[in-house]
Amino acid sequence: MQFTGRILFLTKDPARVESQLAGRQLTLAQAGELRDDVSTDEITPLSTVVYFDQRLGRYPYTGVKCGDRLPLGVDAVRGGGFCVTVAGHRYGKGSSREHSPAAELRAGIRLVIAKSFERIYRQNADNLGLFTSTDFGLIERIERGETISVDDLVAGRDALTDAVLRAGGLLRFGAVHLRTRPTNIAVPATLAAIECAPPPIAAQAAPKKYPGLLAPQTFTEKILARHVLATANTNTDLRAGSGIFVRADWRFIHDIYTAMASNMLHETFGRPLALHEPETILTFEDHYSYVHQSAMHVNNGLLPTVQALSTGHRDFVRDYGLHDHGYLPRSQYDGGSQGISHALMAERYSLPGQIVVGTDSHTPHSGALGCLAFGVGTTDMANAMMTGVVRVTVPQSLRIVLDGTVPLGVTAKDLVLHLLALPAIHAGAGMGKVFEFTGSAASQLSTDERATITNMCAELGGFSGLFAPDDETVRFLRERRGIEFALEDWMTSDEGATYVETLTLDCSAVTPMIAMPGDPGNGVPLSWLGARTRIDIAYGGSCTAGKREDFDHYHAVLAWAAARGLRVHEHVKLFLQFGTVDVRDYCIERGYLAAFEAVGATLLQPACGACANCGPGTSTDAAQVTISAINRNFPGRGGPGGVWLASPPTVAASAILGYIASFAELIASAD
Repeated sequence: MQFTGRILFLTKDPARVESQLAGRQLTLAQAGELRDDVSTDEITPLSTVVYFDQRLGRYPYTGVKCGDRLPLGVDAVRGGGFCVTVAGHRYGKGSSREHSPAAELRAGIRLVIAKSFERIYRQNADNLGLFTSTDFGLIERIERGETISVDDLVAGRDALTDAVLRAGGLLRFGAVHLRTRPTNIAVPATLAAIECAPPPIAAQAAPKKYPGLLAPQTFTEKILARHVLATANTNTDLRAGSGIFVRADWRFIHDIYTAMASNMLHETFGRPLALHEPETILTFEDHYSYVHQSAMHVNNGLLPTVQALSTGHRDFVRDYGLHDHGYLPRSQYDGGSQGISHALMAERYSLPGQIVVGTDSHTPHSGALGCLAFGVGTTDMANAMMTGVVRVTVPQSLRIVLDGTVPLGVTAKDLVLHLLALPAIHAGAGMGKVFEFTGSAASQLSTDERATITNMCAELGGFSGLFAPDDETVRFLRERRGIEFALEDWMTSDEGATYVETLTLDCSAVTPMIAMPGDPGNGVPLSWLGARTRIDIAYGGSCTAGKREDFDHYHAVLAWAAARGLRVHEHVKLFLQFGTVDVRDYCIERGYLAAFEAVGATLLQPACGACANCGPGTSTDAAQVTISAINRNFPGRGGPGGVWLASPPTVAASAILGYIASFAELIASAD
């Protein structure tokens, strides 16, 4: 490949970025310190994901914050003639939105060089044919005008990724190599000569055991072994780093991506499509149901474009008879849907031992039930809709031992914010890995609390996260779903299984946490804060904090306040948004709404809402401060103001006091 355009260095110094936009070509040395943690929320801000055509090419990096500025405006990349982007560590973290590499490609970027990449972003780039590399030696070669061989660009990648990139992306690869869906369920290489029947999707029966032939396996390896498929281009090698295809038990997509996937599929395969097992494809309208109350969308004139996305979503659902969880009746409600995809997957669909894939980085939510759940991009989902299979680079497993007893007043949100602040996690120990949670404290956690942790494995940089199913899982399935589920012997990691690392957290030493604006990894114990920050908005909701047990926490704080005649502070607006209609009905049945209304909270029907900058609860001014129970606080995600992350009880207590505080501090203030 010949890279004839310019190199764009994303640096921490906004003046150096602006000098490049003015025509100066920097060297790596002149660029100075590169931006780490460039998120997909910054590459393509939420206001831009309403597009999936060539218009996307106008917007890459418009949300990238360098210092105190956003130096890259609309058409900056196209206008600057850039074809290579260079950045620091953990490039592409956050959302699974394939819009980010798509925008880069459509703006002329052909190669992204970074010190490290987040898994979903890099796989999305592969699927679209955008090259990525960690080889900084390429920079000088490109500057000299050398032709760079594809061999150099794919060096170190697995064979399947190599083949996908050489084909020009996954759909082009799939059109040639996956037209006939593979059906031979494979077994580990050590058992290659032994027949093993494919387990049915509903039953997930374990293969016959062959004593002495299998090394101790992690739970993740066991799930992959029961789903891996052999194709003409891939074998069944389950060693970490191998490229494989696996059968998915459930595939789901939501309203941001359905029209994009539909467009891809019809352009590649024509009409009508022959979707594979459409009864196991689920669709959700969970992001945009409150968009008419989103200042960002309304003020930027984006409602017609959002309506077009909704129409595309519903047309696809209708044309192929898919099961959709859609909007609530507008005759009864001024917004809301049946529920957020991740919460509904756990409440109604996911089962232990299954593989669940969805077009959202928080798909690991269902790992709380003991299944391997992970996010994919739009192209991966489009391919999976046609073939039933998903491309996976076999991940390593990271063992997280949650020891001790979780103190009163500490929630799973506090535990995961503590994990996010660990130096090892900051250094990238979790990137692309499966987090397997175990230990005495893990067994004490409810399924709702476990889901908070597995959901936020996306923030930890992980491929997925899961808890081995146990009696608590059986209880959840029986009480929530009416299922009498029988655990099987294989549904746990073996003694002596290999992990890349084991991290132990003494949960008894954890106190309420807070994550400062900018990144979920900016966590500190709340008690470390000096002068407390005044807040303007408090938000409780989202997939990670809109579950039944989260609302138990909100109610405990707000009922205490209501009993003492306290209300939400006069300069604060408190929004509580149910994760699903089941959660709403649970709150109604338990009489929670009286306390919520007594303190002056605004109740919202189920939707992603403020977490996706798509509804009430977001800031509209840079001076506003939000405290939120959502999962990420990247710049611009919750509006122009700063967002502090906290647990449900801390959010509720802060709303009453008007500044950041824990429930214990609220109680103390009344003495």
